[in-house]
Amino acid sequence: MKKIKIEVIKTHFDEDLAKEFGVKTPCPAHSVGQVFISNGFDKPENFCDEAWKAIYQYVFALAHMSKEEIFYFKDWITKPGVAINSCNDGVRPVIFKLTQLDEKAERAEIYEAHL
Repeated sequence: MKKIKIEVIKTHFDEDLAKEFGVKTPCPAHSVGQVFISNGFDKPENFCDEAWKAIYQYVFALAHMSKEEIFYFKDWITKPGVAINSCNDGVRPVIFKLTQLDEKAERAEIYEAHL
């Protein structure tokens, strides 16, 4: 199992929807350029809970895939070891690039995280 780098590559704020539904600000949790590392199981520190729920399955899958595999029928992301995902905030979504690292997630690290 490999560690996964999670990068914030884009944020969006839909002004029309924000005005209609009373959302006052862009996402307060993440900004472009932030980088997080996951062991493939656990939400990184200071990572939005809702965003984690939206991308966790892809983090888990990438952590367990071979570096050469391509996601989902080879018709989505064509670069092996990479996925592009977003949180599920329809007014101010954050776009993440997930990249499988060469660094292994140590079993002890994973085990201790679940104690």
